[in-house]
Amino acid sequence: MADRGASGALSLPDDWPAHPDPILALNRMGSFDWDLDTGLMQMDAQAHDVFDVRPDEYDDRPESLAERVPPGEARRLDTAVSQALKDGSENYGAYFRVRRRDGSLRWTHTQGYIRRDETGRPRRIIGIVRDATRELGEIDARRDQADRDEARREQASVVELATAALAHARTVQDVIDVLKDTHGLIHLGATSLVMGLVEAGRIRLVAEGPEDAFVPGTRVTRIDEPYPMSEVVRTLAPCFIESPEEFAERYPILWPHITDLNITSAAYLPLIVQARPIGAMGLLYSDRRGFTTEERDILVALGSSIAQSLQRAMFYEQEMDLAQGLQQAMLPRTIPSVPGADVAVRYRAATIGGSVGRDIGGDWYDLIPLPGGRVGAVIGDVQGHDTHAAAVMGQLRIVLRAYAAEGHPPATVMARASVFLHELDTDRSATCLYAEADLNTGVLQVVRAGHIDPLVRLTDGSCRRVAVPGGLPLGLSAEFGRLDYPVGTVELDPGDTLVLCTDGLVEQPGADLDDGMRTLTALVATGPEDVRDLADRLIDVADERGGDDDVALLLLRRRGPEGPHAGRRLQRQVAPGDPAALSEARHMIRTAVAAWGAGDRADEIELVADELVTNALMHTEGSATLTLRVLTGSDRRLRVEVEDSSSALPRRREAGDSGVSGRGLLLVELLTDVWGVEARGGGKAVWCEFVVPDQD
Repeated sequence: MADRGASGALSLPDDWPAHPDPILALNRMGSFDWDLDTGLMQMDAQAHDVFDVRPDEYDDRPESLAERVPPGEARRLDTAVSQALKDGSENYGAYFRVRRRDGSLRWTHTQGYIRRDETGRPRRIIGIVRDATRELGEIDARRDQADRDEARREQASVVELATAALAHARTVQDVIDVLKDTHGLIHLGATSLVMGLVEAGRIRLVAEGPEDAFVPGTRVTRIDEPYPMSEVVRTLAPCFIESPEEFAERYPILWPHITDLNITSAAYLPLIVQARPIGAMGLLYSDRRGFTTEERDILVALGSSIAQSLQRAMFYEQEMDLAQGLQQAMLPRTIPSVPGADVAVRYRAATIGGSVGRDIGGDWYDLIPLPGGRVGAVIGDVQGHDTHAAAVMGQLRIVLRAYAAEGHPPATVMARASVFLHELDTDRSATCLYAEADLNTGVLQVVRAGHIDPLVRLTDGSCRRVAVPGGLPLGLSAEFGRLDYPVGTVELDPGDTLVLCTDGLVEQPGADLDDGMRTLTALVATGPEDVRDLADRLIDVADERGGDDDVALLLLRRRGPEGPHAGRRLQRQVAPGDPAALSEARHMIRTAVAAWGAGDRADEIELVADELVTNALMHTEGSATLTLRVLTGSDRRLRVEVEDSSSALPRRREAGDSGVSGRGLLLVELLTDVWGVEARGGGKAVWCEFVVPDQD
């Protein structure tokens, strides 16, 4: 048992630090000595101050402190001491509250050192007690600050994540999807999101959530209306609403429509770019009231990031509208109806992430009606995926159509198109395939300039790749002086389908081109019979596969006989100064007319054909090509064509009484049922038709 001195200071044991009183006093600590055998606990004057008791109020018995230590705190303190005594600990420590004389509570901390005898039995506890109010207050303050810092970090992280996600948003809808994503703004605790864009002096709502949160009549609102988004657009300043009462008072028109959302606060942010409002966004909360300065700053920063992303998205969509408009203007607006064939065309734009204006390209298709029941089918691909490629494609398509319509043979059409592209002010080349189809006979003349081969699907459902000899791509062939394009011949029976496409439908990342062609061949073979359904199926496959190349597709299916079509065809070339060739041509006419059952008009047909061949030999340089063919349909006709190398059109002349020439065209007009002239490349063809009876 320790004795108290006159000063009231505790007489400490030998193992206590020398002269501790000044140290304890300076640190506002009191000391105690608790004799466990007698149960008496002596305290010094500083300990009395901690417990807020006077010396005459404390009789060295711990029970005397019951008025100062609330029961709950006493039980917790007793538990800590008892546990330390039982488990052999040398010390213990505990925080507990003390009720001061004025009734207030303050935190106190005690640290006790247990002294045991040689048997391990606890005999004495020497310890200190101190006022811990400031300490715990500082800890609480640090904890609160840490919580606020963590909250700011989390909110800043959300802003950073949202900004990073917005960086990949290409369209306005992409921006909206990022904001409504469950990993986006919901981490800021928002219950509902609304967003509107400024258009022509009005605000058009582009996003709201949840789905049932839409307020009727707010899809499009004027900027001068009493709504929070209108206000922030007018003032260019954010609006923070910190309570339901404030919301109801400031916006009485809107508030009744959103009471079911249990909104307790809201933040409306103007979306400003270059000092101009492009829209507004509202975040509505149901579990908070008010906003700290840091939270307001973070939300304003978020609004700025969203505004920048929206502006990029709107610029992207504007450029895409222009680019796609250019693309559509360059492609044929309509595909003409072709007698004797079913045609389907499709175009799929490429999708290249992060590159504005690169969702278009230089792929194109075209179908060109030609004289004599023929049609030209074109598929091509200009190098590149941008508006320049689309512009070059449009020019190339126009000139190729013009060369074909002039009547040039396929090889000439391709050669001239290559020269045009080479002379154009561009560094682009192009691949192309041009097929001139005579749907009367089913014969196709095909030329290929660096393009992939065509496919033919047969009536039995099988599909094969048609190997067509080819030349260099357009532009390159002219550059290297290799303008020879060999012509391949393909025959389509009624029901067969010609498949022309660009390599975007064939090429796959990491796969060989031949493998892609085999895959496409299998798709065509197993696809629908109808060309429109088949075209849709092939484009769907391209969409599913994705890819960074556009796709153009043209399908042409030859129908069976239903209109005029060729049953038989004979051709003879007559050179100038070759009477034998002219005689053979006349013999061919007589024989064919008799064999084809047109004997009643044999003299008329032979006379007109002879007149046309003679005129071609007399008035042009070079030979004449005579072609006879039978057209069947609603009526049966025999067609005569004489082709020469002169582009000069025949002219009708009046013959005098003694004239020996000038009656040729008059004779043709009188004897034939119909006649005309067609351009054929550098020359022309004069043709006429005779209605003849059907054969049994």
